[in-house]
Amino acid sequence: MDAHELRATTSALVAPGKGILAADESTPTLTKRLESNSIPPTDEARRIYRTMLTTTPGASEHISGVILYDETIRQSTIEGTPFPEQLQRDGIICGIKVDTGAKDLAGAPGEKVTEGLDGLRDRLHEYGELGARFAKWRAVIAIGAGLPTPYCIRVNAHALARYAILCQEAGIVPIVEPEVLMDGDHTIERCYEVTAQTLHTLFDELFSQRAMLDGMLLKANMVLPGKDCSQQVSAEEVAQETVRCLRDVVPATVPGIVFLSGGQSSLHATAHLNAMNNMGPHPWELSFSFARALQQPALDAWKGEESNFVAGQDAFHQRVKLTSLARAGKYTADMERS
Repeated sequence: MDAHELRATTSALVAPGKGILAADESTPTLTKRLESNSIPPTDEARRIYRTMLTTTPGASEHISGVILYDETIRQSTIEGTPFPEQLQRDGIICGIKVDTGAKDLAGAPGEKVTEGLDGLRDRLHEYGELGARFAKWRAVIAIGAGLPTPYCIRVNAHALARYAILCQEAGIVPIVEPEVLMDGDHTIERCYEVTAQTLHTLFDELFSQRAMLDGMLLKANMVLPGKDCSQQVSAEEVAQETVRCLRDVVPATVPGIVFLSGGQSSLHATAHLNAMNNMGPHPWELSFSFARALQQPALDAWKGEESNFVAGQDAFHQRVKLTSLARAGKYTADMERS
């Protein structure tokens, strides 16, 4: 483990004005997304789509890193350049999703545990050879009647910490992602409580397993009311509650927090990020690692048509540019109309 290199990579990933594109959807997830836009979900369609995103002119001004899926890190763009090499040429850091998905947690109905630790050391070595310099592991925490249980939070935090130290051993920066889901009718107060409990348990595990906190990034959910909650709140309240929660729990040693969009619209995710960065300064960089909130406008413009390839790239560039402005607290809703 080269501590200096890990710190340098984390700093580059949360460089001012930049954030991360999460393009690591599994094949089933991306299949559903393409089908919902009436695009045949073929292997070639997935490759073209990811080529469109990762080769967008000017995107590297706003994107520091891209998280790839196992399929993509082994593929080449439609021009024939391996995806990791293409990213490197553009000054973008290549990342890789390494978990194998959330499965039912034994003895805990309605809860999940993320798997993928078996053989991870060897896979990290292989991914490093393919060009990956950072990785991501996602755990999911559901809110509901009697949920989450401390057991679910604990086993997912333990797995996240094991993943993190294996990454650092391999010289790869871990992004740890304990996502408290938006699904449900819970209030923002309940989301705060569960998010704080989850993060507290996570950092206890990271500390006990000797993870290097300044050589990792936290991928966190924003503190929001559930999607079905009748008491929706303003962007300013989301920002206030999210920052308050993070200040209560996340050590200042962590270089950056990259937020997931978690089912929010592009506009809401951008507005919330902007409001948080308007509250600074913060102990950590507050950035983004959005998936659908960055991709959906490009997908809507592309529609799977070759003739719309450039239009898809234009839509993606506009979205990352606006999100980059939110990263600096300089975004306004009026910019959407322009």
